[in-house]
Amino acid sequence: MRTTYFLFIIVVLLTTISCGSTNRLTLGVTQPARIAVPSEVTKIGIINRSIPSEENNKLDKLDKILSLEGLNLDKEGAEFSINGLLDELIRDDRYEVVKLIDDVEEQRKGLGVFPAALPSESVDRICEENDVDILFSLEFYDTDTAANYELGTVMLPNNLGIRVGIPGHKVTLNTVIKNGWRVYDPLTRSVLDEHIFNDYLTSVGEGINPVKAFEAIAGRKEGVMQISNNVGVAYALQTRPMRIRVARDYFVKGSNNFKIAMRRARTGNWDGAADLWASELDNPKLKIAGRAYYNMAIINEIHGDLDKALEMASVSYSDYENKLALTYVNILRRRIAEQQELEASLNQLSK
Repeated sequence: MRTTYFLFIIVVLLTTISCGSTNRLTLGVTQPARIAVPSEVTKIGIINRSIPSEENNKLDKLDKILSLEGLNLDKEGAEFSINGLLDELIRDDRYEVVKLIDDVEEQRKGLGVFPAALPSESVDRICEENDVDILFSLEFYDTDTAANYELGTVMLPNNLGIRVGIPGHKVTLNTVIKNGWRVYDPLTRSVLDEHIFNDYLTSVGEGINPVKAFEAIAGRKEGVMQISNNVGVAYALQTRPMRIRVARDYFVKGSNNFKIAMRRARTGNWDGAADLWASELDNPKLKIAGRAYYNMAIINEIHGDLDKALEMASVSYSDYENKLALTYVNILRRRIAEQQELEASLNQLSK
C-alpha cells in the first residue's frame, strides 16, 4: 500500500514538473471557408426548391396533419431560412448582387427529402436568365413533431400568485427541423456543396386541461422560425474563411535565456523572445536545443510561415526527441494540407 502511494506521489510530481516547463499562448489562425466560392463570383442567385409541387401538395398536407404542424409552418420556416441566407450573403462585400429568384418551375419539389440535383442545363438557364454567376438552393425543408401527453401534477399559480401543485395535463412537443442545401456552379457545371442541417426544439406546456396545455406552447412557431433563420445565416457563413483562436504550449525552462524569453513573451515582445530562443539552437545540451527548435516553430507559425514551422518542429522531434514536438508536427501538417486543398480548389474553379 505504501509503495503504491509513493509511486502515485512520484507520478503527480513528474506531471507537475512537466507542466511547469511550459506556458500556454493562444493565437489567431484562419481556417479556409468550407464552401469555396470562386473568386470571380460577384452575383448570387437563391432559389427555394422546398416549395411543394402540385403533385406533391396532397402528400405535404397529409404530413402536416400527421406531425401536428401548423398550416404554414414548413412554408414560413423555409422562407425564414432563405432570408437568413440572403441577409448574411448581402453583408459580404465580395458580392455585388444577391437576389431571390422566384417562379422557377424546376425548383418545386417539397417532399422533405433531398431531391436529385438540378440538371446542368437548368442551372445554366436560370443563371443566364437572371444574370447571376452562381446558384444557392434550399433543396428541402421539413419539420416533424412528436407529441408526448401525460396526466400528472402541474405547478400553476393560485389566486394569490403562489405556485401550487394541482392535477393537470402536460404536453411536450419535440420538433425536428430538417433542411438541405446545394450550391450550383454553372461555369464548372458542378455542385460546389451539398449540406444537411438538423436542429431540434422542445416545447413544454402545462394546464388544467389539454386545451390550456396546448395554449402554453403557443410560442413554438416563433422558436422554429428563429432556428430556421439561424440555419440560413450559418450556411452563408460557411462561405467565409473563419478566424479562430488556437492554443499552443511553449517552453519557458531550460536555461537563463528561456526565463528571460518567457518574460519578454508575457509582455508581447515575441520577436525579442525569439532572439533568445534562436541563440539556444546550438546549445550542447540536447534537451535545451530541442526546446529551442520547438519554440522557434511556434514563432514561425505566429508569423504565418507554416513550412518553416514544420521544419523546426520536425527537427525538434527527430534530432532531439522532443515528444511534444511530434504532436505539433501533426497539427502543422493538417494546417498546411487545409491551405493546399483550398488553393487547389480555387485554382481549379478559376480555370
